[in-house]
Amino acid sequence: MSEHPIEALMKTTMENIKQMVDVNTIVGDAVETVEGTVIIPISRVAFGFASGGGEYQVQEANEKGGQGGSKMPFAGGAGAGVSVQPVAFMVVGREHIKLLPANSSGMIERIIEMTPQVIDEIHGVVKKMRIGSGRVEEAEIGIEQ
Repeated sequence: MSEHPIEALMKTTMENIKQMVDVNTIVGDAVETVEGTVIIPISRVAFGFASGGGEYQVQEANEKGGQGGSKMPFAGGAGAGVSVQPVAFMVVGREHIKLLPANSSGMIERIIEMTPQVIDEIHGVVKKMRIGSGRVEEAEIGIEQ
């Protein structure tokens, strides 16, 4: 059985989408800085695909009592759309790995990441206040660093 023209349109479109959207589109190529930090971009990829077509009978073929072995005329089209949006950057340093969001909606994540640092700073202030007042020695503070 011969391939229908719409199949060729769909096949060509899907092959081109496959070439455009691969794993390197979602997780980009790593970039290394002079200090040795590696930055890896991470993106959100969305794509859509549509195709359609129709066959039309030729008036002459019907008058002669058939198609005469030729295919019916075919009209068709296919299209695709691709959207690539940066989501975050993974920063891999010598001592840490961080995921930095590319948009401002990542404030909650940043607050969660900064919580240990804020607690350490508050602990330091409380320790200085207690030691400075002479009431409590440093060894008596129950919080360990």
